[in-house]
Amino acid sequence: MSRAKLTVVGAGPGDVDLITLKGIKALQSADVVLYDALVDTQLLEYARNAERIFVGKRKGCYSYHQDQINELIVQRAHAQGHVVRLKGGDPFVFGRGAEEMEYAAQFGIEVAVVPGISSAVSVPASQHIPVTKRGATESFWVITGTTKEHKLSKDVELAAKSNATVLILMGMSKLAEIMQLFKNEGKENIPVAIIQNGTMENEKIGIGTVASIENKAKEQQLSNPAIIVIGEVVNHRQRLLEIQNEHRNQELALAEKE
Repeated sequence: MSRAKLTVVGAGPGDVDLITLKGIKALQSADVVLYDALVDTQLLEYARNAERIFVGKRKGCYSYHQDQINELIVQRAHAQGHVVRLKGGDPFVFGRGAEEMEYAAQFGIEVAVVPGISSAVSVPASQHIPVTKRGATESFWVITGTTKEHKLSKDVELAAKSNATVLILMGMSKLAEIMQLFKNEGKENIPVAIIQNGTMENEKIGIGTVASIENKAKEQQLSNPAIIVIGEVVNHRQRLLEIQNEHRNQELALAEKE
């Protein structure tokens, strides 16, 4: 039996092709895989010989609580060898990967991490929204919408005062509260995008402003898992579409002349 080991692996934002090659290799060498709700189960095909255990949560329903997951990691690592903890996005971006590694290390388990493509940056990119753009923004904030006390992070209020792009994960239940903070700063006309199930086949997007996005979200029935993007960079998506349409129209006009 191999030595007790935990590898925390980022599965990427959703699309199975966006996991890293190193992540796939970790799955192939796993004896046990503990995976979350936001992980596409197609990825488990890379770990066919491993025990596979779902430890995620859906809409507040937990299959395992965090303490139980920590204990399961330790138990399986000592009993079976290599445990892969497969998490959506990047495990060090609101993923509790660091907590699980610290817990396992206390029991003499070797630990490693395979970074994943964070949904915070890649999901907007999949919809042609850059988190930074020269002339539009010089920085970006990535904030959790809900703290462990189930309250809105105080950092959102600070971010609303800045000129940065603001990316909020797990914030749909606090959408009205978030938008009010931006309204308080006189930013009713700042563009907003909400992207649900980013990079997946069932991806949905709603575009509006601070003033209008709540209605857009209701009209399009947008809900978690979703990322809220607030900032001028949201306009890049529409500008790109306009450029592409202009180019197509020019090509059609030339073709008609010929």
